[in-house]
Amino acid sequence: MNAEGGRRLGILIGVGLACALLPGIAVRGEETVDTALSFLTAAVVMAVLTQVVFVGPSGRVPPPALLLFGLVGFVQHALIWWLISWLGPKVSDLHVDGLPTILLAALITRATTLLLSQLSPAAETAGD
Repeated sequence: MNAEGGRRLGILIGVGLACALLPGIAVRGEETVDTALSFLTAAVVMAVLTQVVFVGPSGRVPPPALLLFGLVGFVQHALIWWLISWLGPKVSDLHVDGLPTILLAALITRATTLLLSQLSPAAETAGD
């Protein structure tokens, strides 16, 4: 898996973890299809916008740079989760309640994305 694959997988896992763990993210539909559509909506919006405006390392980086990428990416993911909180009820049954939930979801998504991008084998060879 290359670094880009690690980022995409990190986004999918991060969105899934945020949707599953945070009580402020709710699917108000009654069908399993509603849950899948809500997750898919959040994952697609997050994946597309993070690919359009990419903020992150392309390989292993020293801790100060990783902290900077994490902070800037956290702001990016918080803005995207804010968009998802507005867009979710309009296109699916996804509801994101409040700023604390948005910030926690952004933290989970960004941490997962950075972790998987730094653990990928391609990231190790990119720094050499």
